[in-house]
Amino acid sequence: MSPPIDTSRLEQFRSLEFLARQVVEGFITGLHKSPFHGFSVEFAEHRLYNAGESIRNLDWKLYGRTDRLYVKRYEEETNLRSQILIDNSSSMHYPVLERPDIGHPDKITFAIYISAALIYLFRKQRDAAGLSVFSDEVEFHTQSKSSNVHHKYLFSELEKLLHPRSPETRKRTALADTIHELAERIHKRSLVVIFSDMFENTRDPDTLFAALQHLKHNKHEVVLFHVTDRAKEVDFSFENRPYRFIDMETGQQVRLFPSEVKQQYLEGVMRFKEELKLRCGQYHIDLVEADINKGFEQVLLPYLVKRSKLY
Repeated sequence: MSPPIDTSRLEQFRSLEFLARQVVEGFITGLHKSPFHGFSVEFAEHRLYNAGESIRNLDWKLYGRTDRLYVKRYEEETNLRSQILIDNSSSMHYPVLERPDIGHPDKITFAIYISAALIYLFRKQRDAAGLSVFSDEVEFHTQSKSSNVHHKYLFSELEKLLHPRSPETRKRTALADTIHELAERIHKRSLVVIFSDMFENTRDPDTLFAALQHLKHNKHEVVLFHVTDRAKEVDFSFENRPYRFIDMETGQQVRLFPSEVKQQYLEGVMRFKEELKLRCGQYHIDLVEADINKGFEQVLLPYLVKRSKLY
């Protein structure tokens, strides 16, 4: 596997686009030194000529260099339309940090940085990119475009999300409703990339799964990155001393010893994760566990694998 990306020297820079480029180029360099050597992350502009088809689109200059016949692809044969969906509800601002950054992110910061890296990859591969931000409503939405001006616009919108939010600002998750809405607003068949902790405000998980199915029904390919602080939110690794737990979306508080609820909590998390995995498998949705403490490779590699399968 590729070595971890060195982020320590990047924090002095503020440009999200610059950071994205450093992350992507470091990742690609790592790929070439890893068991994935030879995995193509470059834009494929040609395909081999098939006997009997028109010679109008043959690349004769390339033939002169390689002595092999290649057909130059049209953009619609190679370009991918991608839409990034970012959950910006209050629970995504966990853990509460004074200054979250690329080396020590909260969940929303992790999602922003990796989204920026993907947008840089989209531009590198001449793919169209769109961005949607949601909480209990759709806060921001653009259709996917491939121009450099549009990509820079997306970087600027992501940078706005990096500003810390006041703990008093409560935004609940309405994942099911917003995904239903976005499924209708993403008009053309796209690769939809979702970053969410999946903390939906409903007791009926079927509503959430129906929304994910809606995306597939509209012929979109979907990759769901389940963003968590695994140690705390999945493994519930707290010392056995009194804690005050606060619901970031409602403000509700409870004081207890973690040992009093740990077993019940772990069982509930496991049931949900298994159901989510099962439903995503049924709907042919790629589900990727994204631990904010494990770096960006866990997201970038599944995306490249998915893209290589589509094109």
